[in-house]
Amino acid sequence: MIAAIFAGMIGQTELIIIIVIVLLLFGGKKIPELMRGLGKGVKSFKDGMAGKDEENESNKPDRG
Repeated sequence: MIAAIFAGMIGQTELIIIIVIVLLLFGGKKIPELMRGLGKGVKSFKDGMAGKDEENESNKPDRG
């Protein structure tokens, strides 16, 4: 997925170097936590752009 995003900008060698540097800086245990946080941030951003708001959804009465 990442390779598809950067396919036009950087080559395969540069991508491998970047991945190795990230692994050295953060370690294997921190990477999943970072990606999970990034995913939550992207979801929150998309929800905000779509006009969804957690506060508004939780305050709506159920029509059950």
